[in-house]
Amino acid sequence: MDDLDFNLDEVDAKPLDEIVDTTHFKLIRKLAEGGMGAVYEAVQLGTEGFEKTMAIKTILEDYSSNPEFVEMFIGEAKLVADLVHQNIVQIYQLGKLNKIYYIAMEYINGVDLGAFMDRHNKLGVELPVDMATFIISRVSRGLEYAHAKKDREGNLLRVVHRDISPGNIMMTWEGVVKVTDFGIAKARNLMKDREGEVLLGKIQYMSPEQAEFKQTDHRSDIFSLGVVMYELLSGKQLFADENTVVALRNISVKKIPPIRTVNPRVPEEVEKILNKALERDRTKRYQLAGGFGYDLEYYMYNNRFGPTNVTLEKYLAKLFPDKAKQKPDDEKKILTKFE
Repeated sequence: MDDLDFNLDEVDAKPLDEIVDTTHFKLIRKLAEGGMGAVYEAVQLGTEGFEKTMAIKTILEDYSSNPEFVEMFIGEAKLVADLVHQNIVQIYQLGKLNKIYYIAMEYINGVDLGAFMDRHNKLGVELPVDMATFIISRVSRGLEYAHAKKDREGNLLRVVHRDISPGNIMMTWEGVVKVTDFGIAKARNLMKDREGEVLLGKIQYMSPEQAEFKQTDHRSDIFSLGVVMYELLSGKQLFADENTVVALRNISVKKIPPIRTVNPRVPEEVEKILNKALERDRTKRYQLAGGFGYDLEYYMYNNRFGPTNVTLEKYLAKLFPDKAKQKPDDEKKILTKFE
């Protein structure tokens, strides 16, 4: 008998009922801190020297005693756990250490869209139209997947991100675009719905229905993504105003300057796509994020070879020559450990 042959009847094929293990994370450095939480670069440690770079998102201890905020944090983890798509940041685990809740998630070695736009402003360079349409098309596909997600019984979850903005759109140095932070998303039976009572999301990127305290659906995310696209193409925020009341009113009534009057380089075809995404009447807006993405892709690839992940990767390398070539520093100070 060959050494590789064996008799299946002689193998103990007793199935595993469960695996109980302890997960270890070592925190390397703080990546960001907001009003209620922080995100760290971390290393997951496994058996036989296994290591995997991840991101750890935590609730600040002062807010861990706030039931409503904890519920939102847990809801995000449960909602995104089964959203597995190349254009969405993956969630791996929800845990708790003493009084601190944390989420272990995909580590994005790259830059968010806000920093990307700031870099252009600092260097005084204009973003190519095709690069803007490519980025928005990838976000559209991520949203298309999230909006169409169903539970195990086949019921539509009715996911709405509700916070599509430059800070929640990430790009890896390899040119992969990903949507992140579903912290205030809503979904059927998963998140507490308080629309009409509180204002959730970044005001400058809200849809008219959000700004008017109305119930939202997936079309709200499409309008918000249109606002982001307008900013990418123009270099300016569409609804920028420090006064909250004025900003909310502008979202519903302010005349939107045609993008081609702000940036003549934008083709008419792209202007039409953008205008449809920015329809205030949501019945006239793109009804599906996939439709938004398809029209952008048709523009980019119908009669030519348009941009790809590799195109964006090379562009980022030119825009951030130092950061794009950075390698992990093995000597970085370890902050703490989750076990």
